[in-house]
Amino acid sequence: MSVPPASGPIAAIATPPGRGGVGIVRVSGGDLAAFAAALTGKTPAPRRAVLADFKAADGSAIDNGLALHFPAPASFTGEDVLELHGHGGPVVMNILLARCLELGARLAAPGEFTRRAFLNGKLDLAQAEAVADLIDASTAAAAKSAMRSLSGEFSRAIRALVEELTGLRTLVEATLDFPEEEIDFLKQADAFGRVARLDERLARVRARAKQGQLFQAGLSVVLVGQPNVGKSSLLNRLAGDELAIVTPIPGTTRDALKSAIQIHGIPLHIIDTAGLRDTGDEIEKVGIARAWKAIQDADLALLLLDARAGLTDDDMAILARLPGKLPRLLVRNKIDLTAESPRRYAQSMADADIPAVSLSARTGQGMALLEAALLESIGWQDAEDIFIARARHLQAIETGAEHLAAARRELETASPALELFAENLRLAQNALSEITGEFTADDLLGVIFGRFCIGK
Repeated sequence: MSVPPASGPIAAIATPPGRGGVGIVRVSGGDLAAFAAALTGKTPAPRRAVLADFKAADGSAIDNGLALHFPAPASFTGEDVLELHGHGGPVVMNILLARCLELGARLAAPGEFTRRAFLNGKLDLAQAEAVADLIDASTAAAAKSAMRSLSGEFSRAIRALVEELTGLRTLVEATLDFPEEEIDFLKQADAFGRVARLDERLARVRARAKQGQLFQAGLSVVLVGQPNVGKSSLLNRLAGDELAIVTPIPGTTRDALKSAIQIHGIPLHIIDTAGLRDTGDEIEKVGIARAWKAIQDADLALLLLDARAGLTDDDMAILARLPGKLPRLLVRNKIDLTAESPRRYAQSMADADIPAVSLSARTGQGMALLEAALLESIGWQDAEDIFIARARHLQAIETGAEHLAAARRELETASPALELFAENLRLAQNALSEITGEFTADDLLGVIFGRFCIGK
């Protein structure tokens, strides 16, 4: 959904739908002093909560509450902002919003307040996206990481890289008119060392961003295996609730069951699937087809097997059918029925070893080992300096890294061409600048802000 350009005052209900103790209508635009006077009968003092009646066109009171006026540019959007804090009933909020529209405001599009903040230089694009990520955060760790990005920590790391690229480009392009001095320039400017240091710094930022994307998007983890190996028991144990029916009868689970959990603040979407086997049961066939669809869409597969039987030919057939790039983890379940103890190990395979855990979903033995193995399988590293990131941020970083690598390869040739070196630096700079919005197409802005909630 595209977002209209900034023009004229906009208004929206800024609190969630439904009943509440307080509801807020937010207005942003040019000089709102007259607007506020028409609504409240007075011009509120800047940045002070003023008790007022919110008036209809005939002068009758719609509601009674607090009016706050934030004159430009000292406001969230950089424009005049008026907030009307009233009673949080949906009817009174909609009447108050209708009065604002009657006075000349139009209904704000999703994300339009934040988009105006971006266009007016109050936030860069990464910070604007962090606003939505902070609202959508499903864990405390995700909220902390989103707050780091909103405070500008991610943007500062990116801008530092862009500034270094710009400085190196300036030196290179100043030398292009003097080809006889190119080799001396490369040595005097420490071009090799500067590119190597840029590469290292970019790698550190990429690692922090990859961790942050786990907070933002979460992971889809699918439980697969033959019937009656304990997939539903493991789902229940991970979820801490009896979500799935557990019986000794193979084929009890007919459809994919989903549960959202968190481990170390990372949202995990656990999907229990029907047991994978040949069957003549038409309903079970549908469940098995859906299981393979869930596997195709997953970020990680947990292959459960019965500890009493070990890794069978049927388990090997399931492994062979899993998508080649899908990370997988073996879970040797039901050790409470054997003499085994919980442990982590590597299962030797023909092409590569697979990480494995022995546990009991029924008793809970080994669950801490499974959680550790899950985090390791997705490359998680516990750290306090992670900033939240999105897929587009990672793509921009990857593109910047590719162009920086190309620039480095050009330097390593026998006769480096400074034109190609400078061009790759420019492309790397542009890719990274897309993250903060300093180099961003308008249609991308429409996609980004169109996903925000109305009123933000």
